[in-house]
Amino acid sequence: MAWTLLVLAGLLEVVWAVSMKLSEGFTRLWPSVTTVAFMIASFLCLALALRELPVGTAYAVWTGIGAVGTAVLGMVLFGESRDAIRLGCILLIVAGIVGLKVTSPS
Repeated sequence: MAWTLLVLAGLLEVVWAVSMKLSEGFTRLWPSVTTVAFMIASFLCLALALRELPVGTAYAVWTGIGAVGTAVLGMVLFGESRDAIRLGCILLIVAGIVGLKVTSPS
């Protein structure tokens, strides 16, 4: 259950990061509200996952999922760079997330 909550926390982080971009510096109401709501939900899921998972592993996986998801959505939604080096770096983050999961005692 802790890993499910952790993955959910990471996915929620992606939503709040993209919403923050859409809020245009918190000048647009609904994207700003969405950002704050999803931040709270993401932190809550992370906090619950931390009851069972080591903090270093959980935090690294949470930020990794958020970074990869946000980078991919940045490419899809905002036309951000898709060059090979950038994609390779994203794959390295994914490899790190998988490595942490595989080597985790939980």
